[in-house]
Amino acid sequence: MESNGSGSTPKFPPPKTSSSNHRHWNGGDYGLSVNDRRVAFSRNPSFRHPDPQSPISVQRSNSFRPNLSRSDSSIIIDDSWKGYEKPSLGAESGGEMKFSVFGLVVTMARAVRSGNRSMKRLALLISLNVAYSTTELAIGLFTGRVGLVSDAFHLTFGCGLLTFSLFAMAASRKKPDGVYTYGYKRLEVLAAFTNALFLVFMSFSLAVEALHAYIQDESEHKHYLIVSAVTNLLVNLLGVWFFRSYARVNIVYRKAEDMNHHSICLHVLADSIRSAGLILASWFLSLGVENAEVLCLGLVSVAVLMVIKPLFLSTGSILLQMSPASIPYSALSKCHRQITSLEDVCEVSQARFWEVVPGHAIGSVSIQVKKGVDDYPILHYVHGLYHDLGIQELTVQTDYL
Repeated sequence: MESNGSGSTPKFPPPKTSSSNHRHWNGGDYGLSVNDRRVAFSRNPSFRHPDPQSPISVQRSNSFRPNLSRSDSSIIIDDSWKGYEKPSLGAESGGEMKFSVFGLVVTMARAVRSGNRSMKRLALLISLNVAYSTTELAIGLFTGRVGLVSDAFHLTFGCGLLTFSLFAMAASRKKPDGVYTYGYKRLEVLAAFTNALFLVFMSFSLAVEALHAYIQDESEHKHYLIVSAVTNLLVNLLGVWFFRSYARVNIVYRKAEDMNHHSICLHVLADSIRSAGLILASWFLSLGVENAEVLCLGLVSVAVLMVIKPLFLSTGSILLQMSPASIPYSALSKCHRQITSLEDVCEVSQARFWEVVPGHAIGSVSIQVKKGVDDYPILHYVHGLYHDLGIQELTVQTDYL
């Protein structure tokens, strides 16, 4: 390898081999200057076809060149470029997008009908909860039982969150478009976070209810709620059985679907714990145990919070675009030091890494190299380092100093 204008041969560890084709980028076609070296890298396995949007490859005389796919990420984009189709969320009339609630319901019904077993089971669980909450609300309004009406609204709100999870399952099957260029997979992460947030609020509400029960006279406890709690427990246990493969507190999430299914299982599991706590409290009160409701509700509040905490932290870290949990910070720091130690690298800055969904890590880094140095071997080495860590897509910007 030759070094232009430096007179010395750059020294760094040999780059790792890659099975993808080498493509080059011509910035002149896009009105960019020579010093603008912003390029995006994606390692294409041998079983994948090259990206049809990649620039046409150009032969280079340099004998040492990285086997990478380089795609232009310039600032000026041709208006005639059409990479994706327009997103379709409803009926179109007169060239304008119109949102139809009825159309959305029909689309959801078709998706459930043609969906997998998890979607059909979730739809059945939502139907049972809606039927039960409607019956409970009607009985509460007819008999004037405020406790039944309050519990019915709680179940209705939970059904809404489960419906959002079902919508996320159906929408995540859509392909990327011009608006959502990464696809709709992250909707499942958002649905899981929504379920986790709801359970956190439920935990605090149970703690407040326990405090209220400690202040008030427990002799006024409404024992008729035990019938409602038993029925709700049976419905929720059916949901736990539907998603029993996710009935664990800590799970290694390999894809966004795992997070959504885990949140559904924890949702119905937390509701089951709540119903069991109410049943146990009513039984203890019938035996004359003092402060039974306070003790049971307090234990249920702590149990729900401990069950949902790992999922809440995992989904929140992805939505906040924190560094991937599967990649230790020490490994990222080691890669930073290895790149900085290269002879022709002056500085490494703006290193950012995050996950779009579980199992899909993305990164970007800016490298300042010496003027006149061929940056292809350096870029190949940098890409190999981060790819071995699990970064599927890496964008590298090189600047000459």
